[in-house]
Amino acid sequence: MKFNRELSIIQQKMAATSAGVNRRQAVLQALNLEAGQTILDVGCGGGHLLEDLSLAVGEKGSVYGLDPSTTQIKSAQSRCMNLTNVELICNLASEIELATKSCDSVASIQTLEYIKDLDPTLEEITRVLKNNSMFINVSVLWDHFKFHGPEDKLNNLIHEAFKSHCFHQMLPMVLEGKLKKLGFSNIKNQELPFLVTKRHKNSPAAHAEVILSMHALKQGISEEKVLDWQKQLEIAEKNKTYGFTSFPVLTASYLI
Repeated sequence: MKFNRELSIIQQKMAATSAGVNRRQAVLQALNLEAGQTILDVGCGGGHLLEDLSLAVGEKGSVYGLDPSTTQIKSAQSRCMNLTNVELICNLASEIELATKSCDSVASIQTLEYIKDLDPTLEEITRVLKNNSMFINVSVLWDHFKFHGPEDKLNNLIHEAFKSHCFHQMLPMVLEGKLKKLGFSNIKNQELPFLVTKRHKNSPAAHAEVILSMHALKQGISEEKVLDWQKQLEIAEKNKTYGFTSFPVLTASYLI
């Protein structure tokens, strides 16, 4: 899924929701950062996490934000313009362009599942990490990312179309094995699931509804069916049968 301007704006809105805030808090708690450290955010998007990382490591620390999207990098530059310890890099995650063993920690939030050939990226992350350092990843178990309320046939059609939006639908299930092969140990998974039962405009469900609708149209599903699906979501909310579930997983690992 390519982040054009429209998708970038939606992603930034999702990052600002309570679900996005809670996810960043979980990442920061897991990282347990110290002043003066050097941190890399792989797939930094609009820079929400960069702000928190910058404050955590202080003026003597360094924070790098990496993203291949020029649109996202520009948004991150705007958000972080007053932060003197943040540097942004517009490049692929398989080409980080930082010195070997230069980072005390690396974090990545909902990025790795969009990288088709994942191994070179994981090797790059391993390369830039110092000994006795930490890698934190958050990825969604997409099989459990679902709206509830519309009739099954139409609902399944919309969700099946969305499966093509990323390469790794259930990355947390296989990530531990990949990390072990690269020398990571003490790997732990923390579940970050959430349920939304109201269709208010500032919830992550509202933004997800827009993304699924856009993707369904791009996959050839008619506008009539997409609008019908949205209408059924609205009716389900009124009937108290509406719901949206998502199951992000935070994977914490140590490179010895």
